[in-house]
Amino acid sequence: MSKLIKPESYHSLLDLKQTELGIKKVKDFFQTTLSSELRLRRVTAPLFVLRGLGMNDDLSGVERPVSFPIKDMGDAVAEVVHSLAKWKRVTLAEYEIAPGYGIITDMNAIRADEEMDNLHSLYVDQWDWERVIQPEHRTVEYLKKIVTRIYSAILRTEFYICETYPQLQPFLPEEIHFIHAEELLQRYPNMTGKERETAICKEYGAVFIIGIGGKLSNGEEHDMRAPDYDDYSTVAENGLAGLNGDLLIWYPILDRAIELSSMGIRVDKEALLRQLKLSGKEDRKELYFHKRLLEGSLPLSIGGGIGQSRLCMILLNKAHIGETQSSIWPVEMRKECAEAGMTLI
Repeated sequence: MSKLIKPESYHSLLDLKQTELGIKKVKDFFQTTLSSELRLRRVTAPLFVLRGLGMNDDLSGVERPVSFPIKDMGDAVAEVVHSLAKWKRVTLAEYEIAPGYGIITDMNAIRADEEMDNLHSLYVDQWDWERVIQPEHRTVEYLKKIVTRIYSAILRTEFYICETYPQLQPFLPEEIHFIHAEELLQRYPNMTGKERETAICKEYGAVFIIGIGGKLSNGEEHDMRAPDYDDYSTVAENGLAGLNGDLLIWYPILDRAIELSSMGIRVDKEALLRQLKLSGKEDRKELYFHKRLLEGSLPLSIGGGIGQSRLCMILLNKAHIGETQSSIWPVEMRKECAEAGMTLI
């Protein structure tokens, strides 16, 4: 397993029982803290949605959703969700959530095409959240304000867990650094996107990269995004496009950058039409979700996902995501992990 990172002399600071208790403490404390910080109410979410409604998230556009026919519905095809980016916005409308308030839910998914390593698993669990905003909130400054609140909730959770388990040491910086993907490209012009993330995270410890999905000056995207949820094409006052981004931290145990959250201000009608045209996917205008957005029956919103197992992994000082979630792993990887002190659940 060439992609497996095996930290030298690694051993878990928590045994299996402490780890299981720690996972629950992280999840309970962070969800309560974030819900209070952003004024989110918990809702129940689906594990799968019907194909053909435009409700599933197609991520970068190449991942295959796990699907199955429904016998009692004439073999209509259901797809296991990749994320709830679009479903949440419809739910905001159905629950008639007021501006300044939102929803949060547990999202569980299967990503069969994932390449497994220390951070990636077939099983994905995250907090999916969405908040109603006003037209004047569709700015980079508002995006930064929400990101800062989320990072504050992460810091408070880290303090709580380190107080609970004194053998764990805090490592996150007090503040998060903001940089646009274009500025990052100009700073490190000879690096790939992932190499640029590594460099900037190693320097600042916690970074939010703005403008993920739109083309940069080199003709490439920093990373791929579906065209119908995050707004990555609206040009801000600084002349740079993008009202979305990724939150990453530098993780000393693995000596690498880790993405904890992808989020952003969502497309309005104009941004949706623009991004569908740019991506050559204008046929989506006929799908249920897209029709509702274009007719104006969905609220303006900001939202994203925050990895549950990843947050537990870093706050409990683990070296492999399999130490904080139960999943399927290649036999050889399990063997290598065991030899390296990583006990996979």
